[in-house]
Amino acid sequence: MNGPNGFYYPILTLLLASLVIMGSPGPSTISATAMGAAYGFRRSLGYVCGLIAGTVAVLLAVAAGVVAIVLSVPHGAFVLTTVSAVYILYLAFKIATAPPLSRSNDNKAAPAFSGGFLLAVANPKAYLAIAAVFAAVSLFQDQRLLDATVKIALLTGMIITIHMVWLLVGASLSRFLQDPTVSRIVNISLAILLIVATVVAVLE
Repeated sequence: MNGPNGFYYPILTLLLASLVIMGSPGPSTISATAMGAAYGFRRSLGYVCGLIAGTVAVLLAVAAGVVAIVLSVPHGAFVLTTVSAVYILYLAFKIATAPPLSRSNDNKAAPAFSGGFLLAVANPKAYLAIAAVFAAVSLFQDQRLLDATVKIALLTGMIITIHMVWLLVGASLSRFLQDPTVSRIVNISLAILLIVATVVAVLE
């Protein structure tokens, strides 16, 4: 790398690419927003932490080349897609039928860490998006281990930031969802958007 620009430009490129590709609406990010709107920030935090942990697991699998092995197995991609689709339909139902926050009972269980983790690791878009970002930029040409380590660290930071921003967007909507009719319309709309985002991710 020649000069500071030769070091910072690839990092900036990596971060911008991850923001555009990984931060765009998809099953994981839309579900984070929908949970924030349906259950509020605090009750959705465990689920979103599961999304983050699952997405980081996908990142590590991409870096280690595990994804290429899984997808090369006969029906491997189909199994991942099917698991994701079934869980997302269940999640969409939970979002669409969530009560208005003013009537929510704290004892009524919101989707937990395990649910977020399951969605993240079975999310077809995550593998494609992370693989595209990971392979697009090389930070250290002749040091593959260092290159992978730095990219993993930077992309982990972006994964956390992206999911928390989407959660905060959803939670900010919750203040408008005290009215039962408005709450039901928003929740159903977000549930439909989640399903549409999943279909688009699968068909891409």
